[in-house]
Amino acid sequence: MAEFSDYDSRGYATLEPRAGYGAWSANYEDDVVDEMDLAVLGELRTPAWQCARTAADLGCGTGRTGAWLRERGVGSIDGVDLTPEMLALARSRGAHDRLVEGDVRSTGLESDVYDLVVCSLVDEHLPDPGPLHAEAWRLARPGGTWVMVGFHPYFIMATGIPTHFEDERGEPIAIRTHVHLVGEQISAGLDCGWRLAEIRERVVDERWLELKPQWERFRHHPVSIAYAWRKPVAERTGS
Repeated sequence: MAEFSDYDSRGYATLEPRAGYGAWSANYEDDVVDEMDLAVLGELRTPAWQCARTAADLGCGTGRTGAWLRERGVGSIDGVDLTPEMLALARSRGAHDRLVEGDVRSTGLESDVYDLVVCSLVDEHLPDPGPLHAEAWRLARPGGTWVMVGFHPYFIMATGIPTHFEDERGEPIAIRTHVHLVGEQISAGLDCGWRLAEIRERVVDERWLELKPQWERFRHHPVSIAYAWRKPVAERTGS
């Protein structure tokens, strides 16, 4: 298993996710651009967003993903996040029907009821992606869809850059980052019973560089990745 410490090129002071996102919450949306996650969500062809009556938004953060889902016709959305400060921002945005403080690996939400389970920019903070895939499986109804967007492992490995932000003094602070190879993610999903339907990768292109011109040296590098999975419907057996 790859370890971020083998690639770290920055050596930033590091916080655990709950504390890190609490400190970052006020400026989070100034730093995270839609090209990172929402753009690659929009490239997926598998999810029928407008047909999802119920959705679970794991690691809902400030509510960006929930608002994006609402715009595409998703019905009732429950959000879960570990960080109270992020949940407060999501609550003010109003895209979710219910918001719960909790761990994405053990949400406490009801089993087998969601047409759609979504998680964006969270998995790099988990030492093992398996429990996240397992929780998504528990939540999704048979025939449901599981969509996960993450920081591309290639980008983390090639650049040595962790998820990070600047504190009130302008000092860079990292949030604990892990590397999960594409094969590791696929194996974790398959082990739970998911059927992989689609993968989309987002590269640094002209749209990216208009927003972050300092990333020119990363042109054409993959920066994020989205996976779409289906939960099989149990086949009926003959008598």
